Amino acid sequence: MPTVPIDQIKIGLNRRPVKEEKVAELMESIKANGLLNPITVDQNLNLVAGLHRLTACKLLHRHEIECNIVTYTDADQARLAEIDENLIRNELEPLDRAQLWLEREQILERLGLRAKPGDNQHTLKGSASISPPPKTTLELAKEVGFSERTFQQGKQIAKDITPEVKEIIKDTPLAKSTTDLLKVARAGSKERTSAEQAEQARQQALAKGEHEVAERLGKLAAQARGKQKELQMEAYKSALAQKEAKSIRKQVQSQVEQPMKKSNVAAHQLGVKVGEEWILGRHLVYCGDTSGKEFVKLLPGNAALAIATLSQTWNHDYLVHEARVVAVLRSEGNIYEFCSRNRMPFQYELVLGNIYVGIFSQHSISKPQTAINVEGVEGIVPYLLNLYTSTNNFVISPFMAHGEILIACERMGRSCFIGDENPELVARGIIRWQNWTGKQSQKMGG
Repeated sequence: MPTVPIDQIKIGLNRRPVKEEKVAELMESIKANGLLNPITVDQNLNLVAGLHRLTACKLLHRHEIECNIVTYTDADQARLAEIDENLIRNELEPLDRAQLWLEREQILERLGLRAKPGDNQHTLKGSASISPPPKTTLELAKEVGFSERTFQQGKQIAKDITPEVKEIIKDTPLAKSTTDLLKVARAGSKERTSAEQAEQARQQALAKGEHEVAERLGKLAAQARGKQKELQMEAYKSALAQKEAKSIRKQVQSQVEQPMKKSNVAAHQLGVKVGEEWILGRHLVYCGDTSGKEFVKLLPGNAALAIATLSQTWNHDYLVHEARVVAVLRSEGNIYEFCSRNRMPFQYELVLGNIYVGIFSQHSISKPQTAINVEGVEGIVPYLLNLYTSTNNFVISPFMAHGEILIACERMGRSCFIGDENPELVARGIIRWQNWTGKQSQKMGG
């Protein structure tokens, strides 16, 4: 087996990043047994397969490496061999795998080895003289070891998710979920179609020398692509928020809550009174009328989100001036009545399990286009936090309930400004936070 100086091997820019744990395993194997599987390079010493093995040898300070040297007539053939090697030898996440499937098919099209859409065994009879004959979608799927349906879905993921959104998805849990990737790919489909039609018409206008028409079509295409990206970002955030919300809900449910009786005793001992302010780490808790000026003056003024439950005595329209997004949780059937008697700008409604959430804002906010599957307040609250806030953002809640919002903010690194006029509920929320964190609350001025 020939050896080649390591510093002469060229690595293409389209290589996927190496996985450090795999390189570490290979280093141990190479030290113990030598390089059992040589890397593959082409006649110009471009790396075709074996980046992890090459990286391991570099880190072991080896100067030469055993190689299989193959001869390709052009760059497409070399890249095709590299893709096939990756598909065979590496455990790929669905996003990476889909990208390789699409690129592989595009190369085969350029080489004349891909059957055209609509071809079948009858239409391909005339191609019998081509060696090898053009491959159908079913044959391509079989070659990579997946069903035709899965193969088509993979190509849709690779083709339809915008490059910017793909970069954001990488290294997140969504990169491993074909179902979630498809939701993102299908978001903004009308906008994608509009953009493709405008781009095609633009090319035709340029060919005819109609430059003003081409410029206008280019702007329309760019607007449609921008909207497509916006909708796909919303789909991505929604899917990621659902995953994290489900995970948090399971963790919360797995915790053994303090028995209610014991909690009541501890709350009584805490002795919360109306008008008091409490500091809980990064959070502020107020006991009193949360529609009054005493609570409002405590708020930061630039909160990302306010979460409230609909009450018979709603006096909290001010929230839309304190937070970018206001989410109002309620039961089915009363959103229209609620909207008619408040002055908060209504954006849209979400259905989360059996709870309806009205979204209000003075800003235009895109509604998640995909189905949402989260249940229970313990799941809904982190979903909303993930969708509308980021780490270190401020969150407002004018109702304590069972402390779900306070605990979710603690877990997710948000600062919560929360209050309630019921001293017992406030005390229970404080006790729950103390039990959860193992920290002590502090009464302002106490």
